[in-house]
Amino acid sequence: MSLLRLSLLVTVLAVSVLLALTNPTTDEYLSFVQAELTKAIGRMDPSVPEQEGAMVRSIFRQHSQELLNSMVRPHTVRQSWGLFSRFESRVLGTRIVVIGICRQFIPVEGVDEAVLTLGRDIF
Repeated sequence: MSLLRLSLLVTVLAVSVLLALTNPTTDEYLSFVQAELTKAIGRMDPSVPEQEGAMVRSIFRQHSQELLNSMVRPHTVRQSWGLFSRFESRVLGTRIVVIGICRQFIPVEGVDEAVLTLGRDIF
């Protein structure tokens, strides 16, 4: 085996091990969802009175874990392929698909629709 092939093999194995070790868990996915919802609530419709917006943000901060554990976690399916995971959730009637790789999350489908639905349901 040539040195180039051996180096390539070692590099591929090292990257594979790194990806496997950093494959995101469901708890990390829920933290991602919580962060996205927090951003969405922060971008609320400016026509909403400030007092109502502050109240919604406060309620969300206090009860976000309960919301995630009751509405998102039971409706989430994680498919782990060792090097990365695919998360599919049904939230507020919307299908959300996210790819998790190297502890990063890439929204594939439905995140924007879920945020719009959340905004309509709150106000």
